[in-house]
Amino acid sequence: MSLTLYFSPGACSFVPHTLLEASGAAFEPKMVKLHKGEQREAAYQAINPRGQVPVLVEDGTVITQIAAICSHLDEKFPELGFLPKSGVARAKALDTLMWMNNTVHPTFTHVFMPNKFSHSAEVQADIKAHAQDSYAQLMLELQDLVQAAHNKGHAWLGGEHFGPLDAYALTLTRWGTMAGVNPANIPVLWSFVERVAQHPPVAAVIERERLQLNLFKS
Repeated sequence: MSLTLYFSPGACSFVPHTLLEASGAAFEPKMVKLHKGEQREAAYQAINPRGQVPVLVEDGTVITQIAAICSHLDEKFPELGFLPKSGVARAKALDTLMWMNNTVHPTFTHVFMPNKFSHSAEVQADIKAHAQDSYAQLMLELQDLVQAAHNKGHAWLGGEHFGPLDAYALTLTRWGTMAGVNPANIPVLWSFVERVAQHPPVAAVIERERLQLNLFKS
């Protein structure tokens, strides 16, 4: 079995990166430097014409989209319980994963790359300001999810085991510090994220990607 993960430091590819690290399986992490435009080079376009990360290549088969990759890794390593096995618990975990991916993540894109949505500098500034306000509210909603998990006695967002929800929560919260969200204003969420960061496979990926957790500047 051959596994290759194409990732970019600090991007959402961090999520499957940590799952692969947690699995203990042999895999090859390949960095794609988005800031240098490597995602637009012919070699990478041949792998993923959309020019995005993450990409998982398993025995020559290309899998894109974070939710698909996480679901596949959950099925591939069932003993690790990355996601609940079935029923309402699994549906709720997927509910949260999809919300992270289709709501919180795109909101940050509007903060970080408003140029994708308008050529006008004035409009871009308005898009960014509005998205920053929205992102701060989403961080409070994410904090509520963490608190709800704590109230149920769960160690992790998905239940008893570390999984994609925890790694994505770390990624989104880290992005929040870049979007002007002060960790002091989300203490329950930030404490959880700090604990996730200390989980050995997560810590290993943080070191490999050379990430700083808190990028907030007052």
